[in-house]
Amino acid sequence: MTATGADREAAGSTTRGYWWWERRRSVALDVGLALLSALECALEGVEFAGDTGLPVPAGVLFGLIAGTVLVVRRRWPIAVVLVAIATTPAEMGFLMGLVGLYTLAASDVPRRITAVLTGMSFMGTFIVTYVRLRQSVDEQADFGPGGWYVPLISLFMSLGLTAPPVLFGLYIGARRRLMESLRERADSLERELSLLADRAEERAEWARTEERHRIAREMHDVVAHRVSLMVVHAAALQAVAPKDPAKAVRNAALVGDMGRQALTELREMLGVLRAGESVTARAASVPLASVGQAAAAAAAAATEDGPRLHEVETLVGESRAAGMTVELSVDGEARAYPAEVEQTAYRVVQEALTNVHKHAAGAKTWVRLAHRDAEVAMQVENGPSDAATADAGLPSGGNGLVGMRERVLGLGGVFVSGPTDAGGFRVSAVLPARGAA
Repeated sequence: MTATGADREAAGSTTRGYWWWERRRSVALDVGLALLSALECALEGVEFAGDTGLPVPAGVLFGLIAGTVLVVRRRWPIAVVLVAIATTPAEMGFLMGLVGLYTLAASDVPRRITAVLTGMSFMGTFIVTYVRLRQSVDEQADFGPGGWYVPLISLFMSLGLTAPPVLFGLYIGARRRLMESLRERADSLERELSLLADRAEERAEWARTEERHRIAREMHDVVAHRVSLMVVHAAALQAVAPKDPAKAVRNAALVGDMGRQALTELREMLGVLRAGESVTARAASVPLASVGQAAAAAAAAATEDGPRLHEVETLVGESRAAGMTVELSVDGEARAYPAEVEQTAYRVVQEALTNVHKHAAGAKTWVRLAHRDAEVAMQVENGPSDAATADAGLPSGGNGLVGMRERVLGLGGVFVSGPTDAGGFRVSAVLPARGAA
């Protein structure tokens, strides 16, 4: 990648700080050209002083002053060209004229100014050349060219001293501007790539966080409910074992069934996680879009294999078997919903019943389902805890209500929970029949 503008600014401390020059070699080049131009103009000043009758030192000093103007060609190219035009009648400053025209054409000076100064330089050179050449032809009596000779030679010499530096300067200026444009574009692309990389990393981190939250909710819903029922049955088993061995045997069988169901659901979830790990392992050789599609397919498969709304009756039966008094009522005609809607509805009822086992032992509970035109509603309400029923001592992490709210809101539904006037607790949720938009 190319160096960015910030990198060039950081490296500029060793190359800048020489007035209008950017690099040391630019200083050396301009000073060297100015010295050569001053030497040339000084030598030509001797001849100019002889032709005009001025003292030789005055002609040399004039040439030195005029030639050193070339040192400011990068800062004031117009001034250099004007001095070169002004010294054209004295037949000095040829190097200054060539370099001045090149610098003018390569600079950012407006093109109309460049054209005007180039025309002035051309006309000045043409007039001086024409006059000198006419004088030379007239002095040679034995040389009699036609009338075309002097104008044509003057034209060629003027073009030779004017056109090449201007054309070369235009080429260099266009090339320099093109390189600057490409460099700026490369810097812009590099910044955009950096921003895209940062955004991709943020999105990946967000996706990982969301996936961890989803897995945590699933683990909480699967483990908390089954283990809560196992603890309740174990407590009942401990209480009835000395008095009713037959009932103790039934409770022990229920504990075993609960444990096997919990292990089965955990095994299914771990299988989904292993599938997600295989997708991640192939991410280095598979395009990002394919990885995203595979991950989405894995998540969809996990949703398809989840519980369904018709299993709520079984869920209620398990709570009844654990000693809870539960009434189930269903309003409306049951129908099929998207997998994520049915799974979320099931998890809401499951977690609400788990909370009753944890916090309201012996409380009477009502589970209500309502199938409406464009939504499905569920409500789990329990009365006050029965003081005569021993608390099973189940721990609580405080994440049950948070997980239910996240599930319902994620599908565009409404979730409300809170205590009732009778001293119990109510959980209500409404889900759109077609899931999240």
